[in-house]
Amino acid sequence: MPSLKKGSWSIAGVCVVLGFMLAVQFRTTEEMRLPDGDISWQRMEELTDRLRALEEERDSLKEALRVAGEEGNASPRDEQLKILAGRTALIGPGVTIRLDDSNQKVKVGENPNLYVIHDDDLLKVINELRAAGAEAIAVNNERLTATSEIRCAGPTLSVNNVRSAAPFEIKAIGNRQTLEGALKMRGGVADSLKIWGIELSIDSAEEIYIPPYKGSGKFTYAVATEEKEGGA
Repeated sequence: MPSLKKGSWSIAGVCVVLGFMLAVQFRTTEEMRLPDGDISWQRMEELTDRLRALEEERDSLKEALRVAGEEGNASPRDEQLKILAGRTALIGPGVTIRLDDSNQKVKVGENPNLYVIHDDDLLKVINELRAAGAEAIAVNNERLTATSEIRCAGPTLSVNNVRSAAPFEIKAIGNRQTLEGALKMRGGVADSLKIWGIELSIDSAEEIYIPPYKGSGKFTYAVATEEKEGGA
């Protein structure tokens, strides 16, 4: 990875420069001592603050260099695991689905909630996409992972604990014809939503961008263990 190596050398170079600056700062402090061997408290505090700032910047760059080195040594399996966990931005062919609440007038005696999008409506669309082989899905730019939740939150819907209201935009990467066909099949999701006037449109594209998952990936209770036969 030439670009990664170039970036690592750049960071290393900055670390060297900072080290030189620390040495110069120390020498300057020594040279500015008063005849009696002391320097003013004000000047001392100023130099101390500058020295601390340089040390923090040096430590930050060292950490960046370490991370860059780990990423450069990442194996193909590590990259695949990051993709499966939703930690990597992806691009590829796919579809964009837009869902919006119905514009139909609510009939007397009917429940008005039938004409607005609910969490189960989104889940139906997402399940069809997954069943059709979607390799990555995002709702309003929120990447879906194994731990993602989709639920009603008052007049809005919550995805990854991020609230948003209609219209909703669902992006999926996969075989474009298969994904679109799964949603448009007779008696499928699109037909069931159309009954209540909920708008659903599908755009196919050669290049769909799906962002990485931005939430926490930390597990509090679950820990890795050896696989047991029968799952017991």
